[in-house]
Formats: sequence, structure tokens, C-alpha cells
Amino acid sequence: MNHSSSDGRVAITYPPRRSVVAWIFFDWAAQPFFTLVTTFVFAPFFAAALASDPAQGQALWGYATGFAGLCIALLSPLLGGIADRTGPRKPWIASLGALLVIGSGMLWYAKPGSPAAVPIALAGFVMATIGAEFATTFNNAMMTRLVPPERLGRLSGTGWAVGYLGGLVSLALTLGLLAADPHTGKTLVGLSPLFGLDAASREGDRFSGPLTALWFVIFVTPMFLLTPDSPRTGISFREAAGGGVARLKATLAELPSLPGLGRFLLANMIYQDGLVALFAFGGIYGAGVFGWQTIELGVFGILLTITGTLGAFLGGKLDDAFGGKPVILGAIACLLFACLGILSLGPGQVFFFIEAVPAAPGDGLFASLPEKVYLGLGLLIGLVAGPLQASSRSLLARIAPPARIGEFFGLFALAGKVTSFLGPTLVALATTLFASQRAGLAVLIAFFLTGAWLIAGVKVKRPS
Repeated sequence: MNHSSSDGRVAITYPPRRSVVAWIFFDWAAQPFFTLVTTFVFAPFFAAALASDPAQGQALWGYATGFAGLCIALLSPLLGGIADRTGPRKPWIASLGALLVIGSGMLWYAKPGSPAAVPIALAGFVMATIGAEFATTFNNAMMTRLVPPERLGRLSGTGWAVGYLGGLVSLALTLGLLAADPHTGKTLVGLSPLFGLDAASREGDRFSGPLTALWFVIFVTPMFLLTPDSPRTGISFREAAGGGVARLKATLAELPSLPGLGRFLLANMIYQDGLVALFAFGGIYGAGVFGWQTIELGVFGILLTITGTLGAFLGGKLDDAFGGKPVILGAIACLLFACLGILSLGPGQVFFFIEAVPAAPGDGLFASLPEKVYLGLGLLIGLVAGPLQASSRSLLARIAPPARIGEFFGLFALAGKVTSFLGPTLVALATTLFASQRAGLAVLIAFFLTGAWLIAGVKVKRPS
């Protein structure tokens, strides 16, 4: 609701704290998909137990990620523009969240040894990815109605931090109570899996899909009940869709006249692609190079998520204090260092030339020096990933035209996805061509270098 101030300017009345907290819980609701499915539980399970070998698993996962990214890239700006012209975002979040729920639920049926396991896993993953990313786009477009511009960094950072915390809790539950080592039949804390889940057929790993679906339904509900939505404009969906393509073309043509916005979107397009691919293959890389199983990957994920939560909280404060651009550049520099460090590792090798003794059976978690270094680099990635994503979101919210915020968050999703089919696909092709997981990850360095060069040239005015 708006009212006029004494100097004639329009002042905005922002909703109460409970509405903001409910909006933040969307990140809590959606994050387990990215934590459990795309990174630490289901993706490594796919590579280790469903695909014929880890390299093929990484390649197939890359092709699926790329296809989902292409679908998102083609449709996000158009759907965002339609939402701007029709008004409310919640119906979009509900319908697209349903894709997340259905696709995640399908993963339960990807049983090792079944001839349909790989197609079911990839189809469910693609469907859920499309639903999660689209729903996030429309949730992001609600930001500017919740807090003043000078608090957008903190809002975005808090959302990412709460999301990481939700991922941490869901991962701890999965590893402690559901997913068991197939050799011992016990979970991380030494218990038999709940609900009689069979460790031999990896039911605990597969249950990460249904858990993700149920988690989203429960925790997204407060946003629907308490967070105000944009009012209806009176324009029908058909009318909005009819002019959507023309409006998108006009917006793309207009980008050069909007200072910094076009270059920012291009930079985001590239460095976000590198980050998505890095997260998508991080767990798979650990499983393939070091032979990590569910327990090792889960502990790795828990530690990484803890640093991610701390990083997102800190990043939001740094964003409001110094601006989004310095935070983004610092995060990319750390990711470049981490990528180079990961490429230098092997089972018996550190920093390319230093020989290290590989771990022997029974030595314990992360026993070898290369594993310890990989763990440290993973924690660094977690620490800076949240600030990178949160500052990108808040920076766009500050510089985009307010009346077309959904359209530009659609472009933001486009910028984060239009090459996302290229990044994972190049990783997959390099992995296939050289039969090496390290060769696949090497391509990400070019993405981060290019993104840093582009964002360095963006001129941003701080809000008054």
C-alpha cells in the first residue's frame, strides 16, 4: 500500500516482519532440492550406483542439467513479463512448485539394476530443476515490495543463509536417519535407517527425492498465507502472453540504454553458469576421484553448508555496507582459487607436483592429504557461494526498473541459465573426450575469469 509524503513524493508502506519472514522461508523450503538432489546425495548416488561408471554419470548429469537450463533460459523472461502484466506471483510459484514436487518424487523409483532407473532419474531431475528455478524467479520478484532499497542486501543474504540452513538440516536428517552405507547398513550416526529403508538398494539415497518434495510443500506454505502479493492488473493471461514476445524484444533492445544493467546481466549469465556447474559436479567429483561414499559426501556437505550459511549472513551485511559489486568480485576470486586447487588434486597428488600417500581402507574420514585439501577448498566454495548469489539478486533489485521487476528477474534467470546448458555440457564433453573428471572441471575457470572481467566494468550507483 502506498501513500504520499509531505514533500509530494510517493512513499511505500512495507508489510510487517511476519510477511518478510514468511517470504524468507521460501529459500528454506526450496534449498533441500539443491542440497540433497543436485549436490550431495542423489547426484553422487546417480554417478556411483546408476551410471556404468563415474565419468559417464558426470556426463549424463551434465547433459540433463544443460537441457533443464536451456528450457529455463528460453522461457524465464517471457513468463516474468507475463507475471508483471497480470500482477500476482503466487499462482506461478504454486504451479511451478508442483513440478518440483512431482519431479523430486519420481527419484524414488530410480532403483539400481532397473533398466528404467537412469531415464526416470534424469527425467525427474530435469522436471524438478525447471520447477525449482522458475518458482525461485517469481519469488525473487516479490523482494522490492518487502523492504526499502537500503535493506535489500540484508534481505537477500538472510534468505540465502536461511536456505543454506534448511539444506543443512535436511542433509543432517538424511545422513543421520535415512541414508546408510551400503556395506554396513548403518547411517552416519550408526543407526539403522528409519522406515525400514533398505541400504543395499540405496533406498535412503533415493528417499532424498520424496523428502525434498514434502519439505517444500510444508515450508513454502507460510509464504502463501502471510506474504502479500502484487495486485491483479485486470489484464488477462492471454492478453499478457500475446504481447510478451514483443515486450521481450523491446526490453532486450533497451538494455544498452540502461546503465550497467546489460553488462551485469551478461556477467551474471557467465559466472552463475560456472557456479551451478561447480556445485553440480562437486559431489560427483569427490565420489569419482577419491571414492567417497554417502557418509563422506554427507559430512562434506554438512561442513560446506555450515560455511555457506555463515557466508550468506556475512555477505548480506557486506553488501549493504560496500555494495554488491565488490562482494561479487571477491567471491569470484575465491572461486577461481578453489577451481585451480581442485584441478591440482588426485588420490596421491596435491598442487600438481607434490606426492601424497593415498588413504588406506580403515584410515577414517578424509584421511589423506588430498582429501583434506579438497575438503578445505569445498568449504571456501561454500563460504563465498552464498554472498555471490545473494549480492547478484540484491544488485538487480536495486538497478532494475521497479514497475518491471518481474520481467527483469526473468532476464536475471535468463542470464543465469542461457549458457547453463553450455557450461555443464562443456564439462560433460571434456569429461567424455579426455575420460577425466579433472579435464571436465577445467572449463569452469574460463567462465569465472570472463564473469569477473565483465562485472568489473559495471558502474553502479548506490541507493541514497
